[in-house]
Amino acid sequence: MDTSTLAEVTADSTQILGMSFYFDPLTGERAKENGLNIYQFYGLGRGGTLGDVPVDVVQEAFTFFHPRAIGRLWTEARAKADPVTVAVNYLQAAYQFADRTFGAVDLEILSNYAAAAHKVASSVGEGKHHLLDGYKQYDVPSSPVHAAYLGTILMRELRGCVHIDAVNQVGLSVAEACYLQDPGVFQMHGFVEDETPVITAEHEAKKQRAEALTTAMMAECFGVLSDDERRHLADGAAAMFDALKAPVPVAG
Repeated sequence: MDTSTLAEVTADSTQILGMSFYFDPLTGERAKENGLNIYQFYGLGRGGTLGDVPVDVVQEAFTFFHPRAIGRLWTEARAKADPVTVAVNYLQAAYQFADRTFGAVDLEILSNYAAAAHKVASSVGEGKHHLLDGYKQYDVPSSPVHAAYLGTILMRELRGCVHIDAVNQVGLSVAEACYLQDPGVFQMHGFVEDETPVITAEHEAKKQRAEALTTAMMAECFGVLSDDERRHLADGAAAMFDALKAPVPVAG
């Protein structure tokens, strides 16, 4: 499998896998333990990987959220809890989700996926992809289940970061890119009806170019992998994605 094909076949599964714990009911229970609602837990947990930083740093990292949404997700949440502490708790919520979900996936598949994903993440230089850097600070767990799930989060953040670069390169605004992705996401990310962009064929073409650029940049990142490692990344992503349909808890 070449790197472009790998980027294409793992795109959707990685996107869904990496976010599947965000609004899980038990993640919501853990949010309450931190004095937050589930949305604040998401904002402070994901953004807190960057540290206790000013709001503009979080805005840049999240990019496709309107500032009013970042105000709710970060500024209001930050007044209630420490971002660094919450980020650690948020990662533990991810691991608990993995323990509830991937018990039927072969450990060798998970181990091989984890090794490949962390190799890709480690090869990406620091200082540009903020959320990827944020999650790279955490040690790779000894548990294959946890290591693999952290790998999905890293791959999701990497793709999100290079997609921001791609959108900027083709000249789409944040509002245009977000609306073209999904009108529902446009609203969920804090935009209101009056801010709905007028979409033309030119915008649609730019969106297609941004997607192609994203795939190309991910393919370049995957260039560090051997043929076997590429297969391991694809097989692991597929196996974990399938497990979302029929979750099995990890034994013991």
